[in-house]
Amino acid sequence: MSNTNIETIFDKYKPIVDDYIKTVLPKQFSQETLKKFCGEPSYAYDLESASKAVLDPIWDILSRGGKRWRPVLVMLVAEALGGKPENVLPCAYACELIHNGTLVVDDIEDDSKLRRGEPCLHLKFGIDVAVNAGNAMYFLPVLLFKELKKTFSDAVIVKAYELYVQELTNLHLGQGLDIWWHNGKRNPNIDEYLQMCAYKTGTLARLSVRLSTLLSGGSDEQMETIGKFAEAIGVAFQIQDDLLNLTGDTLGKGGCGEDIHEGKRSLMVIHSLENATEQKKARLLEILGKKTEDVVLIQEAIDIMKETKSMQFSQDKAKFIVQSAWDALSPKLTESDAKHKLKIFADFLVSRNF
Repeated sequence: MSNTNIETIFDKYKPIVDDYIKTVLPKQFSQETLKKFCGEPSYAYDLESASKAVLDPIWDILSRGGKRWRPVLVMLVAEALGGKPENVLPCAYACELIHNGTLVVDDIEDDSKLRRGEPCLHLKFGIDVAVNAGNAMYFLPVLLFKELKKTFSDAVIVKAYELYVQELTNLHLGQGLDIWWHNGKRNPNIDEYLQMCAYKTGTLARLSVRLSTLLSGGSDEQMETIGKFAEAIGVAFQIQDDLLNLTGDTLGKGGCGEDIHEGKRSLMVIHSLENATEQKKARLLEILGKKTEDVVLIQEAIDIMKETKSMQFSQDKAKFIVQSAWDALSPKLTESDAKHKLKIFADFLVSRNF
């Protein structure tokens, strides 16, 4: 794998996704677009307020960039199945919008200050506007299913709705568990943590590729196997995200070790708690419970995890999860350039350094 290859993949698909989002999500409501979104008003629409309250915060977070790896994955899967990437753009749009909605809500729950280098939406627009906009991003993509009726059978549309509702339910369970644990309510074991990741981070990737497989004419078996592969990528992505959070030049809230400030029960923390001495285990729990911004304490927690080789364990676990899922998926895909790109893409997400 080379950086050139992965850069080529992102350079090809990201602009397609961004352009599509601009075509389906207006930056300002008109009477026509608001009727399309919400139907005929019983009385009258306030277009300016609707735009400022809903579209402005949504476009604010979307315009800040992001990796867009979920929509890129959607399009790669469609190609690997012999389908046309442009046919699954509604799926790509859906996962990107939902993902950004989760970021808005997550920042409120964590009392975060910055998102992609700028003040979080709840600090810029207020908590009430941010909560509403974040929730709206969960539902807006469903409106596109109405457009799919022109191309797909009722059975396919019903299946798409079922997948959407189930995975959004799973996502909220995963987030709930993560919140409960990092508030110190319970220390999960490794398998419980991985299941949380499968729901919190894996569910959007899984939903997206299952929808992509459905709309590309894939079989139920392919949908299940590709879904598991996407879930594995999501889990590994979360593990790698947590690893990257413990490395960097600037310690403290908003920088390296922010997860320690939040009391997060990452895979590294869980592995360390299971393998450290009783004294070090108690000390690590004490630091996590403080929700500290003290860089000395944050570094002490990182050092405990290094002593138990928890970083290396987590890196190895992420690679194993993805490789196992790929080994199951590979025989079900015909050899093609798209399949090759899919493997490059998966390897990149596990080994990335940003």
